[in-house]
Amino acid sequence: MKTEHTMIDIWLFATTTFATSHFRLLMLSYNDILWRAIKRVQMPAVKKPVSLMRDDNKCPDGTTLLLWARGNPMAWDVTVPDTYAESHIGSTATKLGAVAYKTAQNKIDKYSKLASTHIFFPLAIETAGAWHEMAIELTQEIGGRVTTITEHTRETTFLFQRLSMALQRGNAVSFHNTMVTV
Repeated sequence: MKTEHTMIDIWLFATTTFATSHFRLLMLSYNDILWRAIKRVQMPAVKKPVSLMRDDNKCPDGTTLLLWARGNPMAWDVTVPDTYAESHIGSTATKLGAVAYKTAQNKIDKYSKLASTHIFFPLAIETAGAWHEMAIELTQEIGGRVTTITEHTRETTFLFQRLSMALQRGNAVSFHNTMVTV
């Protein structure tokens, strides 16, 4: 007997398999886009700074090597929570960006010890496209600094577009890999 797959079955399958290695690649892509933008403002930066390793062998995705603002270097950590994960549906159904807010707060708590030495930005962007306010703030700050160097007024827009396109590519790859071949 042949099983018929409804669109709901396919959607459920797709959403339960969203959190695959493709999201790790998406986070690496975001990290690379940020790192390259920071380098464009002639600010030395490193990815996965071992010097900021925590007791559990985790470290933020990157940090500037020079002072960013308020006399401290800046560190960032990328997270791309799945908007449609079963564990998030309750909050995302009632409030836009709820998962981005929650995961950003988790990152802030996770790296709370950095507050004395670094300005920390969690870059939380949901798979459906909702951005946490600190992700927007960081992207605007980097874009503004690139604009100051290059004198191209659309640098911030281009940075938002690069990050948004990376999200769309990651979603497309994840969705494509959930398709069942017949």
